[in-house]
Amino acid sequence: MIDVREAGLRETNRILQESDGTGRYLLTAPRGAHALAVGLTEPDEVVIDGPTGYYTAGMNDGAHVTVNGNVGVGVAENMMSGTVRVAGSASQSAGATAHGGLLVIEGDAGARCGISMKGVDIVVGGSIGHMSCFMGQAGRLVVLGDAGDALGDSLYEVHIYVRGRVESLGADCVEKEMRPEHHTELRELLDRAAVTGVSTEEFRRYGSARTLYTFDVDNASAY
Repeated sequence: MIDVREAGLRETNRILQESDGTGRYLLTAPRGAHALAVGLTEPDEVVIDGPTGYYTAGMNDGAHVTVNGNVGVGVAENMMSGTVRVAGSASQSAGATAHGGLLVIEGDAGARCGISMKGVDIVVGGSIGHMSCFMGQAGRLVVLGDAGDALGDSLYEVHIYVRGRVESLGADCVEKEMRPEHHTELRELLDRAAVTGVSTEEFRRYGSARTLYTFDVDNASAY
């Protein structure tokens, strides 16, 4: 157990970053600390007992981090592998630019969830804010609640699944058919995120219309 208030942020992160991958850590009294549990490269289990600030578990590459509380901007930013679970809600830009791994947010996520995501899987138990998945390049985003304005604006190849209402779709994002392989993919994601009691039939799928992949003067107003 590490008392973050007593050990300090720098020492806490040093202990975690120098672990050999067999550690099980409980971090207490985080008190909204920014950049906590960042840059971890071993498959340790880290539980943060309380709310945290900006960039929690950023640049994660293999660790399994759970936050028992809400998180600030940019949770799991630039994550490469591993898992990050938030047993609460997240502010904006959750999973920004993340290349891999699994991010689970049990509550709501703010604006720009999954912005420029590059391979990460994100499962949100509640709703997400506007401009989510903006310029999303690869990965999957699953939303059990509603989605705000301009979902998937300038999207590339991310698969988006939304169970609730979508306020509006961004440029080049369209609703697509849910084929059998997509039901299978979604079921696997829900199982990995430990989401139960939900049918894949309740979701709609969204993706890129692929009209903005190369510049066309006729589409100039959409850029």
